[in-house]
Amino acid sequence: MVVLAPWRDLPALLARPAVLDALRLSLVTASVSTLLCLAMGVPLAWVLARADAHPGGPTGPARAAAVRLLRAVVTLPMVLPPVVGGVALLLAYGRTGLVGRWLYEATGWQVPFTATAVVLAQTFVALPFLVVTVEGALRSTGTALEEAAATLGAGPLTTFRRVTLPALGPSIAAGAVLGWARALGEFGATVTFAGNLPGVTQTMPSAVYRAFETDPPAAVALSLVLLAVCVTVLVLLRDRWTPGLPR
Repeated sequence: MVVLAPWRDLPALLARPAVLDALRLSLVTASVSTLLCLAMGVPLAWVLARADAHPGGPTGPARAAAVRLLRAVVTLPMVLPPVVGGVALLLAYGRTGLVGRWLYEATGWQVPFTATAVVLAQTFVALPFLVVTVEGALRSTGTALEEAAATLGAGPLTTFRRVTLPALGPSIAAGAVLGWARALGEFGATVTFAGNLPGVTQTMPSAVYRAFETDPPAAVALSLVLLAVCVTVLVLLRDRWTPGLPR
């Protein structure tokens, strides 16, 4: 792509209204989905990491099994084909879906083929990346600081807010950036659940797919933007994913 890209026409290609709309939608939805991932992913990571740190008690085996099941469910999107995730979201939130049917009957609003569907699809695929990153950081830091705070009289919420979160700041930021990049590049679940409507649900990967059939230079231009984002994220997070290697 770098060798054959239409570099001379690149500014004009990226300035097209359809391209700008896809870029704007992708940036907004990926940012919203990242916020959702932060709201759900940090507590989930804490539960997964700390449940294994305190396995004792009469309910230990049952709790361990529940934690393993929860971890499998949370990380499933990392290995699940995205289009399968899109089908699952459609069956859950479609007009006749398990949740979508009640929502449609109560409000007359349907989730599929809207910007909300784009956000849900992106959150579905991006959440595991943040959870895995934060859980790994929690395991590496251990529980010594939290136990010390507890002995000084701090409650669980205070300990989490004033001890755990500050220590996890860099890892949370790294997980958020990684999740944002994954959300920005999501295609399979998005096109299945949200469609590919220009100006409504057409994200950058969806625009690449459509442009490749009718306007290959525009597809290459959009692909270069996504490629640049991915390379930048990998360079910035290199020490987080490959510790010990020379810079």
